[in-house]
Amino acid sequence: MPFCPSCGTSVDGRFCQKCGASVGAAADPAYSSAPFPGVGAQPAAAQAPVAAAGLSENAASALCYLAGFITGIIFLVMAPYSQNPRVRFHAFQSIFFNIAWVAAWIIASIVFMVIGMVMPFAFHILISLLGLLVWLGGLLVWLFLMWKASQGQGISLPVIGPLAARQAGS
Repeated sequence: MPFCPSCGTSVDGRFCQKCGASVGAAADPAYSSAPFPGVGAQPAAAQAPVAAAGLSENAASALCYLAGFITGIIFLVMAPYSQNPRVRFHAFQSIFFNIAWVAAWIIASIVFMVIGMVMPFAFHILISLLGLLVWLGGLLVWLFLMWKASQGQGISLPVIGPLAARQAGS
């Protein structure tokens, strides 16, 4: 059953009963029929995914760091970006950095908790400040990596960077 090229309603005959448009344009190969009633037909070229459309390489690299390992994994799976070695490097570095940051946070919390049990109350403030320092340091590194990636500069972290480069194949 043909659909109206203007409003997307199903049409019986040569004219749309809803908007009055001619159905002869629906046979035009440049247009495809609307998949759902009420949704207008789109040019076939607009429906096909275009590899060039989307984010720039710098934006995709920076977004790899946005939500930590989650966005790193997303950009490793998304087709146009998963083939780009620079985006893959930033995605792997984001994943490895966030795993290391969480592991450092857990280890620091355990160590600070054990020290807090053994030491007097005065050291609790010092231990809390050290925990805050670990968190703040990771936050600053995360923001720095995102900023440099958005500017097109590939900053490689000391241990994580070569591992990410090896995984990315660059």
